[in-house]
Formats: sequence, structure tokens, C-alpha cells
Amino acid sequence: MAKTIAILTGGGDCPGLNAVIRGVVRAAVLQRGWRVLGIEDGFDGLVEGPRVRELDLAAISGILPRGGTILGTSNRGNPFAYPVKIGTETKLTDVSSRVLENFRKIGADALVAVGGDGTLKIARRLNDLGLPVVGVPKTIDNDLRGTDVTFGYNTAVGVVTEALDRLHTTAESHHRVMVVEVMGRDAGWIALESGIAGSADVILIPEIPFDIQRVCDAIARRRDGGNRFSIVVASEGAFPLGGGKTIQLSAEKNLGVERLGGIGRFVAAQIEGCLDMEVRVVVLGHVQRGGSPSPFDRILSSRFGVKAVELIEQGAFGKMVALQGRSVIAVDIDEAVGNLNLVDPHGELIRTAEALGIMTGR
Repeated sequence: MAKTIAILTGGGDCPGLNAVIRGVVRAAVLQRGWRVLGIEDGFDGLVEGPRVRELDLAAISGILPRGGTILGTSNRGNPFAYPVKIGTETKLTDVSSRVLENFRKIGADALVAVGGDGTLKIARRLNDLGLPVVGVPKTIDNDLRGTDVTFGYNTAVGVVTEALDRLHTTAESHHRVMVVEVMGRDAGWIALESGIAGSADVILIPEIPFDIQRVCDAIARRRDGGNRFSIVVASEGAFPLGGGKTIQLSAEKNLGVERLGGIGRFVAAQIEGCLDMEVRVVVLGHVQRGGSPSPFDRILSSRFGVKAVELIEQGAFGKMVALQGRSVIAVDIDEAVGNLNLVDPHGELIRTAEALGIMTGR
């Protein structure tokens, strides 16, 4: 009998998601004659549906360079804590049994779950309940363990680096300090690598609480040395010594997850308060995760999709595809979730930045 597999994309959108979908479909259909079903809107499609669509070769034609995901995604679709309205209140309820029932209804033999830490935690629990799952790691923050890099990260770093290149010219022309707020809730990889690539003068990341006076002193030294502008890159999760992260929306109002934002404005206000310089804030926001994936991410995503199909063929469930060195291998999903891949404050990359004269807030 022909095997039927399903795929979903969960969490935030990310360049390369469509390339993974394409890789799964082409490897399944062309090499094995399998049928592929796309589950719409992440786990929501298994909770509220099932909502599925057939993914044949025609359905995935031309999607390799497209950003986002043709299947849609959802940040709220945790079936183990799903928002259900009971009377006038909304309560987080375990509806995982509904997911298992709907998965049986669609007649699939295995599920490819593409997502970050949250999606893969759900995938692991569903696998433990008997739903055969293979995971594919996705996050522009590059904060998943078990893999050297996640797809989408390379594209995000490229977008931020290009923005920094453009901001240099206007900052220099107007003798301004430009504070650029970038994504990076818990991990500062995007700020760190794009800051090095984009010749930033200050890089602030969550792993190193910053001393704002040291930041001001570094900018003052540049000004006094003849450089009347500076570029500051700050992860959204960066925070000052003795302080906390800047919260834009509380967890109570955002389904249990705090929405960060505002560190750029905070840093700008502090710099203006201690230096007689004009400061501007640029929040790159979702532009970092939108648009066409880089060649690196297209290739990595394609490799991940093909490897996921190979793992299903081998019956290697509860595994996640991962890039280690130059090879795509399988690791236990347990290796990827729980403890995030964070920047080492004393690691080689930070030492490189500081050796280049970049202020890291300490």
C-alpha cells in the first residue's frame, strides 16, 4: 500500500519553510510514490479540523524562493494548552486527544512537524502518545540545540546586515547614533553576527546584561576621536544590569508568552540622557523573518525535508533532522528542546567582537 505522510508548520513564519515542504513532497512523491497531505495552520489544523490539503508536485511548484509557508501557521496551537472558551472565560485546555483522533481520520502514517522549541516540544509529547513524528528545526533566532544552525537564521542575519549597511550612511551624514532593535528573545545570535558583519559599534544581547554607562562612554570615545556617529544593535531580549527585559505585552494577555519590545527606545533614551548627541531608533521587526530565503537556507531547508522523509522510511520516529558539521543527521528531539542554544558570553565569537573594538555592554 502507498504510504501517506502529513506535514505541518508551527510557530512564527520563517524563510525556508516552503523549501522544507517542497523537499518533503518531492522526496516522497518522486522517489517513493507516497502521498503527502499538508495540515493547515499548524496544530490548529488538527484541533479544529482536520483541515488538510493534498500536496502533489503541482501544489509545490514555484515555492522554493517564496518566504512564509503555503500551509499557514499558528502561534497559539498548543493542543496540550489550547484556548477554549467556557462560558465567558477562555481557559487553556488539553485537547491532544482531538489531535490524535483527527490524525487517524486523515489516514496518515506519520507526521513531519516543522517548528521551533514550542512546536518540537508538542511533537515530542504527541510522539509519546503514539503519533509517529519526525521533527524539522526552524527558528531565525538559531536557539535550538542539537543542530549547528537552523534554517531562516542565515536569511535574517543577511537582512539585518543589509539594514546596518544602509543605516551607516545616514548616521554618518547626520552625526547620529542609530539604535537598531532586532529579534532575539533569549539568544543574541542575530544581533551578534549581523553586528559583526555590519560593523556595529555596540552590540547588546540577552546573554550579557549591559552597563549603560559603559555604552555611553564607548560612544563618547568614538565622538571625541572624530567619529561623530555610532551604530548600536540590540536584541529585543537585551536588558541592563539590575533590570529586566522590556515587555510590550504581558503573558496574561498573550496566551502565556510575554511579547518583548522597546529595548531600542530604552537604550536611545539613556544615551540621549548622558550624551549631547541625536539618537534615532530603528525597529526591524518582522521584516527579518519575511521575504525570500537566502541560497544557504534554501539548500539547508531542502536537505532537511529530504532527510525527514528518509527517517520516516526508516521508522525513526521521535527524531529531529539536524545539521552537524557538513552532514544532515538524526538526533533525538529531546536533544533540541528544553535548554536553548545561547551565545557563550566568553566564547570565541564574543571575543572576536570585542577584539574588533565592539562594545558589548560590559
